[in-house]
Amino acid sequence: MVAAVCPPGGGRGGGPPGLRVLSGRCTPSVVVAFRVCGAVMGCGCNMSDALANAVCERCQTRFDPAERIVNSNGELYHENCFVCAQCFRQFPDGLFYEFEGRKYCEHDFQMLFAPCCGECGEFIIGRVIKAMNNNWHPECFRCELCDVALADLGFVKNAGRHLCRPCHNREKAKGLGKYICQKCHLIIDEQPLMFRNDSYHPDHFNCTHCGKELTAEARELKGELYCLPCHDKMGIPICGACRRPIEGRVVNALGKQWHVEHFVCAKCEKPFLGHRHYEKKGLAYCETHYNQLFGDVCYNCSHVIEGDVVSALNKAWCVNCFSCSTCNIKLTLKNKFVEFDMKPVCKKCYEKFPLELKKRLKKLSELASKKAHPKALDLNSA
Repeated sequence: MVAAVCPPGGGRGGGPPGLRVLSGRCTPSVVVAFRVCGAVMGCGCNMSDALANAVCERCQTRFDPAERIVNSNGELYHENCFVCAQCFRQFPDGLFYEFEGRKYCEHDFQMLFAPCCGECGEFIIGRVIKAMNNNWHPECFRCELCDVALADLGFVKNAGRHLCRPCHNREKAKGLGKYICQKCHLIIDEQPLMFRNDSYHPDHFNCTHCGKELTAEARELKGELYCLPCHDKMGIPICGACRRPIEGRVVNALGKQWHVEHFVCAKCEKPFLGHRHYEKKGLAYCETHYNQLFGDVCYNCSHVIEGDVVSALNKAWCVNCFSCSTCNIKLTLKNKFVEFDMKPVCKKCYEKFPLELKKRLKKLSELASKKAHPKALDLNSA
């Protein structure tokens, strides 16, 4: 009698959690020869007697003396009886999976019991990660933002996504409009400490000089952090925009000190870089945007007046637009003129007006002078 021997625990196996799955590999080429009536290779008569009385686990019949026997973890089978419980074919390469006392080939076991991975779509043999109403290979279950493996780290569900905890905290902080600490990866509820362009909880650091625990008012200088009192003792100016020390050129404006590149127009945010700026309500503006936002509009051309403004007849005028409305001669505030149809008229053109019109204009001028109009002119002097 010839028997095929399977090494204990040989082959590969595993299965989904909750399934007790055993696997083995029986290799027909690894055999030991026995005879029922005698011992070969040192095997005693007890072994021969046991084989002579043994029956196949599947068909429950005895073995022929010269028949090859398959031994699978102590169970003996006819070679043709050692088959898949589903397709009744012999196991390719002797590989099988056992579930609830029945043995299956790899293909049928996967089709019947093995789940599919929610990422790669392949069958899962071995450890299964069950999460987000799906099954995953451990190496396929990863954070959807940073791609770190989550099988051994755990995950947090965030808006239908499976994320690692640091990414979840960052997304949560972003939704709340808050900062995330780059050291402990938790949300910063109070004012953050900005260090090397990153946000931190202030209590993660101590003052380089005095060793005290820092607050959000800490200052960075040459790559080191200092509490506010220690930093102030150094006499280093602080930028009014970024609140960081100024180690180079300093711009003094609006009662504060600024980095050159941080002193910018409040409208277009372009740095002045030494060019003229205009102040309004504690803010600085370039000339263009100051005129657009706060400049006077010429009554004649309707453009923002850049440069000197002529204020006359209770209106604003460009220097070049302030002229006689009849002859177009340029006027200044030193010239004598009268108002006609809300526009200036020079003395020469006024003299050419009909007498009745001049009387009417004189009467209107007298009424205006009684109201102390700042730009009213005495027609008698005209």
